[in-house]
Amino acid sequence: MASRKVPGNLPQLSNLPQLTLDVPVGFVQRARTIATRAAIIAAAVPVGAAVALTVTDMVRRRLHPLTAKFPTEKPLTEHIDQTATTVYTYGADLFEAMLEAIRGARSTVMLESYIWKSDHVGQQFKQALIDASARGVKVYVIVDGFANLVVPYSFFRFPPAVHVLRFPVLRPGMAYLNIRTSGRDHRKILVVDDEIGFVGGYNIGSLYATHWRDTHVRLQGPSAWELRNAFVDFWNRHRKPRHPILADVGSGTWLPHLKAARNAPSELVFPIRGIYLDAIDRAISHVYITQAYFIPDHDIHAGLLAAAARGVDVRVLVPHRSNHVVADWLARGQYASLLRGGVRIFLYQGAMVHAKTATIDRRWTTIGTANIDRLSLTGNYEINLEVVDPGLAGRMEDIFAMDLSNAQELTLAQWEGRGALAKIGEYLLTPLRPLL
Repeated sequence: MASRKVPGNLPQLSNLPQLTLDVPVGFVQRARTIATRAAIIAAAVPVGAAVALTVTDMVRRRLHPLTAKFPTEKPLTEHIDQTATTVYTYGADLFEAMLEAIRGARSTVMLESYIWKSDHVGQQFKQALIDASARGVKVYVIVDGFANLVVPYSFFRFPPAVHVLRFPVLRPGMAYLNIRTSGRDHRKILVVDDEIGFVGGYNIGSLYATHWRDTHVRLQGPSAWELRNAFVDFWNRHRKPRHPILADVGSGTWLPHLKAARNAPSELVFPIRGIYLDAIDRAISHVYITQAYFIPDHDIHAGLLAAAARGVDVRVLVPHRSNHVVADWLARGQYASLLRGGVRIFLYQGAMVHAKTATIDRRWTTIGTANIDRLSLTGNYEINLEVVDPGLAGRMEDIFAMDLSNAQELTLAQWEGRGALAKIGEYLLTPLRPLL
């Protein structure tokens, strides 16, 4: 093989002067020390700000608890083909209906909850499940271990006939931030006799019965299979050898206008984000969103601004104060751009609004467990119903109007007039946004 010749007008590399850097002794070590300290400070500042906010909020919640009364609507039913859908906006009404379904169970009960308190309401649910099992009903329970760390472990001890899957706090791979093993089970599902299903934002506990404004929906009819299938798939994937395998029965009902979207980190499947993006892009009249923790990613943020720019009435209802003050402050970091872009923001007053719902153009609705934030849309196990039906959408618009009667609109002038300390706090917390 012929060797390549170096053009005559270029100097040979070997003839080039050798450059040397006269680095002072210890310079590299000092540079590393400075970089390490800078990284520690960069991480400590937002974390410290979050801790300070949390402590301050704990004191404020004791002095000014979120216990004000709020408007609710009695459960009302709409029919979608052969399935009856009933929307609940008050926890006491919902829990009464759920307990009635469990007490009337004939064959199976499948209950999955993120938080399940051991208080009076929690005890009612536990006893209803035990009683159902005693009369021969097959009972299956899923609870998230992390969310219930403050609940006595003994509370989740049931008779052997009740099968309990406690989704573990720690799993292999979590230390390496493996998304497949880091998600929590944030779902709230009840399925009875494969005929009745409940899903929504309500956890189980006395607090949620009367003091939180949330939304749940009951499906009675063939479409309850959507929730049964979600429960069975999760159970069979995460069960231990001691747990029975649940039958995958299939469904003869196909309703493209009423289906469940399920986020599953273990499979890297996150369709709920997709249904939001698609629905927002289709909007031509209005978008009404109710969210407990509203921290949209770049694409959803852009989609809302694009909708507002083409004349869509975009309204977002969030708590004035939620139970997670850091999430509140992270959400506020996007208020300015949303308000400038024509998105209207409403702050729910006096109580915690925990609903995860949206309705668009009096046609499309979603009700479920997923917040519009990173943890829900690309992190946790979640389930949202996607429903295209004018009857249910109209019901959800009425509920949204009811909630607006207990909210105050945040104007751009008000937001831009907030104090310098608030602006500094929002800036310091910005690095935490990808975590929530």
